[in-house]
Amino acid sequence: METGSVTTPFGRRSMTLGMLANQVMAGEIKPDQSVDKWKLFRALCEAKPLLGIGDRALAVLNALLSFYPKNELAEENGLIVFPSNIQLSLRTHGMAEQTVRRHLAALVEAGLLLRKDSPNGKRYVRRDRAGEVNEAFGFSLAPLLARAEEIEQLAAAVMAERLHVQRLRERITLCRRDIAKLIEAAVEEEIPGDWQGLYREFRDLIEGLPRSPTTAQLELLLDELTALRTDILNRLEIRVKSKKQRGNADYIERHIQNSNPDSTSELEPGFETKQGAMAEQDKGREAETLEEGRGEAAQSRQEESRHSGGRNDGGALKSFPLGLVLQACPEVLAYGPGGAIRNWRDLMTAAVAVRSMLGVSPSAYEEAANVMGPENAATVMACILERGGHINSAGGYLRGLTRRSEKGEFAIGPMLMALLRANAPAGRKVG
Repeated sequence: METGSVTTPFGRRSMTLGMLANQVMAGEIKPDQSVDKWKLFRALCEAKPLLGIGDRALAVLNALLSFYPKNELAEENGLIVFPSNIQLSLRTHGMAEQTVRRHLAALVEAGLLLRKDSPNGKRYVRRDRAGEVNEAFGFSLAPLLARAEEIEQLAAAVMAERLHVQRLRERITLCRRDIAKLIEAAVEEEIPGDWQGLYREFRDLIEGLPRSPTTAQLELLLDELTALRTDILNRLEIRVKSKKQRGNADYIERHIQNSNPDSTSELEPGFETKQGAMAEQDKGREAETLEEGRGEAAQSRQEESRHSGGRNDGGALKSFPLGLVLQACPEVLAYGPGGAIRNWRDLMTAAVAVRSMLGVSPSAYEEAANVMGPENAATVMACILERGGHINSAGGYLRGLTRRSEKGEFAIGPMLMALLRANAPAGRKVG
């Protein structure tokens, strides 16, 4: 019985207490214990991170197991395999013999194999007259049989850990989606709050995760994202409850203002609208006419009534707050009067300069202003400037958006939000 005695290594290889401990453990195989060698090998492949062995060492072990004549590892069948390095190289698809020797040593070091060296260090077998194995020198698979239960438990632990990580990643993905869409909804609905700051905090959490994170790092990220999502939900719920308490009076007032195409209280100074009787007025005097008779109160009501990204009840595009437009499109600042944009009139002045610089014809821009409204046309020009490297023909692009706007198929919100997200990591600020 090859597991019943202690053997020392051949040549210059020294004996260690670890080798002795592995031989003692291998000698404690339970009576009648057996295990399917390929089932055990699959468990080894799962448990390899905990056993400290690599793929190539497993390839060598696979080759060794292929030399074992039975499918069941059992002491009664003998546990010694004795292929030469040349034979192992062939069954490992041409692995170099030096590499084979290195991985055999790694398997012995990991306590998965035992050396039973012959007096001259060669691997061979002695048989009796009946052809039965009398004595064999090579590698003993006894440690695999002795540790079979331990290996299967390690494999189960690795699989459970992998499933845990998979579920963590799924939950992180759901949290990321929820946070991004909730912030976007809050910005589009113009709910008061530092949404840009929350978005930066969100991006910092995501970008701070290493390329190959540990389970602990994933758990920490999930906790932080869950807390951030809870914070955002609380802010939105407070807003919803506040609206319910106030009733619908403010909403009805805004609805009336947005639904009246002739209302000038919906417009800020410099918003040269083409609706109703305004279409017959001189274009050069529209901004001054709109400024007259409008006080600070009307401007305040206008800011409260404006919604970003969608279309109002009459089908017209709604405008975004000027500050949000400049955050999403900081490049347009350089084209404002004196290199600054302080109001919508300045943005429209800058849009004319951008139009000329990008080669957009006056007729294309005038058509866009007629369909979208001057503020929105200026906003679109700022967006086109920001995305200049991705647009081949600014004029054709603007005409396409104008046609889509006429059909009610275009909204500025998604375009602005995409630019806002693209510019957020760079940390650029509007002056």
